[in-house]
Amino acid sequence: MADPDPDKLGPSTVKPKLSKYENMQCFTELTPPTAVRNAICFPFLGPGINTLVIARLTLLQIYTFKTIQEEQDIDIQDAGAAAHTGRITDRRMLDDDDLGLSFLGIDAPVQRSERRNVTKLVLVAEYPLWGMVSDLARVKIQHTLTGGEALLVATRDAKMTLVQWDPERHTIRTRSLHYYEQEHLQRDPFAPELHQCVTYLTVDPGSQCAAFFFGGGNLALLPFKQPGEETVTGGDHDAVPDEDKMDVTPAQPANGNASEEEEQPYKPSFVLPLTTLEPNLVHPIHIAFLHEYREPTLGVLASTTSTSTARLSQKRDVVNYNVFTLDLDERASTLIVLVTGLPYDISRIMPLPPPVGGALLIGMNQLVHVDQAGRNHAVAVNMFAQECSDFSMADQADLGLKLEGCMIEPMSSNTTDLLMVLNTGELAIVEFAMDGRTVSGIGVRRVTPENGGLVMKVSATCAAMLGRGKVFLGSEDGDSIVLGCSRPSNQQRRKSRVVENDTLDDDSDDDMEDDDDQDDLYASADGNAMHAIAATSPEGPVKIRTNDYNFRVHDSLYSIAPINDMTFGSAEDASDPSAVPDTLQLVLATGRGRGGAVTILSRELDPDVIEKMDIPDAQGVWSIRAKRPVAKKLALQPPSKATSQLNQDYGTDQEYDRMMIVSNANKDGSEWSTIYAVTSTGLEEMTETEFDPAAGGTIEVGVLCNDTRVIQVLQSEVRSYDGDLGLVQILPMFDESTGNEPKILSASILDPYGLLIRDDLSMCLVQCDTDGDLEEVELSDSMRTGQWMSGCLYQDRYGRFGEINKEDNTASDIRLFLISADAAFQIYDIQHLETPLYKLPYIGLLPMQLSPDMPVKRGRVAALTDVLVADLGDSVSKQPYLMLRTETDEVALYEPFHSDAHRKIPNSPSTLRFRKIPLPMFSGGDEMDQDPRVLSMRVISDLGGYATVFLPGSQPCFLMKSAATSPKMIRLRGKAVKGMTSLHTKTCEKGCAYIDDKGVLRLARFPDKIRPCELGWPMHKIPLNEEVRQVDYYTPMHCYVLGTNTKIDFELPKDDELHRDWAKEDISLKPSVDTGFIKLLSPVNWTIIDTFELPKYHIPLTISTLKLCTSEHQPDERELLIAVGVGNGAPIADLPSTGSIYIFRVIPVVPYPDRPETDRRLKLIAKEDVKGGPVTCISSIGTEGFLIAAQGAKCMVRGLKEDGSLLPVAFLDALCFTTTLKTLPGTAPGTGFWLVGDAIKGVWFGGYMEEPYKMIRFSKTTGRLQILAADFFPIGDQLFFVIADVDCNLHVLQFDPEL
Repeated sequence: MADPDPDKLGPSTVKPKLSKYENMQCFTELTPPTAVRNAICFPFLGPGINTLVIARLTLLQIYTFKTIQEEQDIDIQDAGAAAHTGRITDRRMLDDDDLGLSFLGIDAPVQRSERRNVTKLVLVAEYPLWGMVSDLARVKIQHTLTGGEALLVATRDAKMTLVQWDPERHTIRTRSLHYYEQEHLQRDPFAPELHQCVTYLTVDPGSQCAAFFFGGGNLALLPFKQPGEETVTGGDHDAVPDEDKMDVTPAQPANGNASEEEEQPYKPSFVLPLTTLEPNLVHPIHIAFLHEYREPTLGVLASTTSTSTARLSQKRDVVNYNVFTLDLDERASTLIVLVTGLPYDISRIMPLPPPVGGALLIGMNQLVHVDQAGRNHAVAVNMFAQECSDFSMADQADLGLKLEGCMIEPMSSNTTDLLMVLNTGELAIVEFAMDGRTVSGIGVRRVTPENGGLVMKVSATCAAMLGRGKVFLGSEDGDSIVLGCSRPSNQQRRKSRVVENDTLDDDSDDDMEDDDDQDDLYASADGNAMHAIAATSPEGPVKIRTNDYNFRVHDSLYSIAPINDMTFGSAEDASDPSAVPDTLQLVLATGRGRGGAVTILSRELDPDVIEKMDIPDAQGVWSIRAKRPVAKKLALQPPSKATSQLNQDYGTDQEYDRMMIVSNANKDGSEWSTIYAVTSTGLEEMTETEFDPAAGGTIEVGVLCNDTRVIQVLQSEVRSYDGDLGLVQILPMFDESTGNEPKILSASILDPYGLLIRDDLSMCLVQCDTDGDLEEVELSDSMRTGQWMSGCLYQDRYGRFGEINKEDNTASDIRLFLISADAAFQIYDIQHLETPLYKLPYIGLLPMQLSPDMPVKRGRVAALTDVLVADLGDSVSKQPYLMLRTETDEVALYEPFHSDAHRKIPNSPSTLRFRKIPLPMFSGGDEMDQDPRVLSMRVISDLGGYATVFLPGSQPCFLMKSAATSPKMIRLRGKAVKGMTSLHTKTCEKGCAYIDDKGVLRLARFPDKIRPCELGWPMHKIPLNEEVRQVDYYTPMHCYVLGTNTKIDFELPKDDELHRDWAKEDISLKPSVDTGFIKLLSPVNWTIIDTFELPKYHIPLTISTLKLCTSEHQPDERELLIAVGVGNGAPIADLPSTGSIYIFRVIPVVPYPDRPETDRRLKLIAKEDVKGGPVTCISSIGTEGFLIAAQGAKCMVRGLKEDGSLLPVAFLDALCFTTTLKTLPGTAPGTGFWLVGDAIKGVWFGGYMEEPYKMIRFSKTTGRLQILAADFFPIGDQLFFVIADVDCNLHVLQFDPEL
């Protein structure tokens, strides 16, 4: 379609241009990518260490697995209900996510709770990549650093990278980079560009070579050296072709980290056209290496002509399956298997390992298995298979399966069954009938919802078998899951047997035995629950042995992809509006199909405040959980009464925090401390104790001697109390050698030790003996004379900092960490203080890695003021991190690791390393004058199930992580915070208490259903089980308007006079189309409160809240209304495409009983049907309260009339369907700027006039640019535009009227 003549669009003779903005700007992504495109499981970190590697477009993540026990509710009346609903997948134990969505009724099933083993993912590392990953493959090369396998990463534009794990640096290491973007490889002048072509990466199962298909017809082969081969030096082999040799093109030399050629694990790669293998491979479809061959054997799926549904009457079965054996030394190939006449819709090869072998060819309507000898068996899974093909296949058309976009993966290496995930997320089982080692039949059956057939809500884009009965399903349309497969118990299997043994194949796998917890996949000859699938084939019925499987979700990787729409909404807390300033929430419409959801992202974590009280001079706060002392008179009481008293004093209630100490200081410098009792009604000041408030301000509080001693650290002394705050001991700070009384600056308490850092930079270590008395620990000369800036104690439960004796009940696992005044870092075993376990001479520059052999570089940096080692994680996995804080409040986070961890030997301090984890830097914040003694980092061991560290100050934030994420820094919503402590009470379980800079003490708990670690933004995902396409915020009524779609079967109109034959159509498998709804979502409890159903097959395409003129007689009257653009989604080519515009108002109504949030409803006030196409975009324009709508290939300005119609006043012929439309209010009355983008031509910029009504084009982009989104970006008096295209590129354009 030709570009329109600019002179025909308006009277303007100026032809300005949109030019690329050349000034450099800084951009960063708000969230990391979450869509999972590729996944592979193999021993990457070392031999026998099974690792899951996934690619999230530009992010590579490495996971290991951990099996834990998790409590799950099991429906006794329906054993598969738990799998069907996918409950209890949250990482935090006992998180009651479904309480608000269910209730007990008369017919509610009885449930019991039991603990089951589940497999969780634990993140090892993640790496952002410069390039979009297209494929992953495993390869076993020689001389890897760990003895494990290597990873091949293919990216768009014909690049391939070989990486391996480097244990010395705890990161991936690039061995080589291979790129095939040379112009001489693009031999066809009419071929599409590289980024427009599909690429496939496949590796021979024997790791002899890798094949990379790119450019529509080129094949790059990368041979790998095998054990015993001589090293090949020099350039590529002779590439002169003959009739037996391949026509090859030498590739450019690979570049990577390998410096010497003999160290490279590969031979020179070469590129050849695919037609060199076979001249008929002119239309390649897919390639894959096959199993069980000695030489590399490549399967190629190709067609003799372009496949098309429209040409089925002339050419039906045009796809061929070719199998070639490759001779890499001679660069020759031999065709060994050829299967012709395959159905036209075969699109993928799935190589099958033993015991099945061969390859499974996947089409849209059928599955075809081809073994090594070329024998094939096929099964039709819907009614169209045999209508579209003459290929011989068994008949299971009654299944009605649609295999477009399906994913198939083996469930175990010991079974012949395959797991199939349809594009709707439904599960099915592909089964083979085996006659010894030969396949005699193939069948498919659905997995019922009761057995977990609907636990996957969206389509899977990748799959990886994790082990026996564990499969990872990655998705770009929603959450990715770890799916567990189990089978019924022996008793259930005996009851469910429905066929005779003589009708079943007796071949079985004796190696797979029953497990007591039934979490693994297994099969046995005598215990199979079998059903017979009678698949009718030309040779007669085929009996296939089947197994009953139960599927349930073990773990989930949350995703916000794809983001269909977004808007901003208010985050005002109605319960405490004065607590913190109002902020905005980013509300997203995410997911596809049944995985659709509304996702709320907040920039800061907003805790649920239970109680608050004003303490104007408060500086710090500490909670206390101590045991009450046993009264002496208790021994004289009767046993029953004594037991009752013990239960009262030491029962479950005593697991809660009982007291709280608050440190105070006023402006004149006086300091004191206050003790409060934590009761069910709040905080009550305690006076009848031996606690002395006038002793001074508190620096640290802890418990020792098995929680029987409360330790209060003051500036000049340490006080010890019993559980009822009876004073036991006072330990003054006095240096006998100098006679000085140094003041305590900071302290770290860990039973039975306490570390004190004093103002003369000396340290004191105290220990609590078995009688509860404090005594100083004798230090070595170097520790006694050294100058120490900070220190902390850490209990090394995991042995990360040295080998521990698990049989020793003493404090053998306690480690002492110290930072000296000259930035030296030391680790001591608390029981052996003579020499340090680990020592680094200087870490002041905070390098990317800390190790004993790193070069010592000194420079002028901010001094280190605080060191802390603490666990970060959740109930699945916790691990220690080293945190360093400077005098400028910069925090550096380091992860400890051992360079020989892959050897599975006890950790040694000599192999200890620290890897720096990048953290964001927060700007802004209020200035706060605060004593640095109470601004130290605080450990919160359990905040809503997370082990975290809190950083007080003007920018308060948490350091948090979950098992499947990297550490994130999450800001706390509100003002500057002086101090925080953990708090665990009946009314505030697993919560916290904190004091802001105004002296307000808040008792708060972690907000329910908030996941803060996945994105670095606190995320609340509300599943709606239907696709959410649009979302907008309606300010007057404080609610959200949603446009949702649901799949229904499409039926042709029976009453169409022009197509009477449509009434005779009778098919069982109907196409699925969308039908739409407009819904109101209440932010009070995030539930749907009203629904407006659109006509059948009509779907909402855009929703906007606009301030429109509602009266012709009162043109100045404006009202905020909801405008909805609708399109007809019926797939009928013979009928014209139509659209509609709906205008809604949200009105107040009487709410339902017990549902006060239902006090508002949608009211339709106007509807306009338009011709020419769907209404894809709507926006307001001008100053008269009009709207502009993109309807088909036109953009039309309309005004709302009182009779409910929309009067057109001006239009623009855009010639293309518009994908985005934005307007900018004009600077002068009666004007307005508009920006229109389409999927073909690019972006158009123009203006709108009101006297007379006219739309004028000012400029457009040069060339062709496929636009997904665009918006105005004004800066000062200059006008810029931000554009996003289909290749995930951001363009910043500037309008220059002088060009």
